[in-house]
Amino acid sequence: MSTTPRYDIYAFIHKGLRAFMAHALLRAGRCDSHDAAEVAVLRAEVGALMDICAAHLAHENKVIHAAIESRSPGACERIAGEHLEHQAAIAELRALLPLVPGNPAAAQTLYRRLAAFVAHNYEHMGVEESLHNEALWATHSDEEIHGLHDRIVGSQSPDEMQLALRWMLPHLNPAERALMLGGMRANAPREVFEGVLSLVRPLLAGHDWQKLSTALAL
Repeated sequence: MSTTPRYDIYAFIHKGLRAFMAHALLRAGRCDSHDAAEVAVLRAEVGALMDICAAHLAHENKVIHAAIESRSPGACERIAGEHLEHQAAIAELRALLPLVPGNPAAAQTLYRRLAAFVAHNYEHMGVEESLHNEALWATHSDEEIHGLHDRIVGSQSPDEMQLALRWMLPHLNPAERALMLGGMRANAPREVFEGVLSLVRPLLAGHDWQKLSTALAL
């Protein structure tokens, strides 16, 4: 029996989503609804979080669920149902954002609804990382799963990709970060790789940047 770990299509993006959700929730909890600048930042960050969550579940539905269901019918039923719930929650959270300025009650409602959304998503992602990975690994080779990942990446807009990288890269461990950026250096145009480095550099603590520099021989 092989002891080589299987490819986990969820690993990196879920780390980024968990980090972004935690950050946005903390922002919502401390926001002063009477401070226009704070409210503007909150609305931008929560709006961006809703954008990336909506895009993420759409990619999963179109690519990952379709692949699983094609070889293991019914395996995605639970998560597909939860995706419909998440779409409704995203719409509700978007509708709350314009009500926050000058309205402490609306700010509190946003915070509590966002907390519930984050809590459920944390559980939801755990199920995907266990049950859905098991379904993929039982029916697909790692090469095929990498192909699914590449389809998702290829369908992302530049803005969507930049937002995902902004939240993924600082929250990966050093080996994961080096692996991701090493692959990008090998396969993407030089200017794209350098642009990503400039994006992530201010987001890494000194020791994290040093580890990355050493790993990539920058």
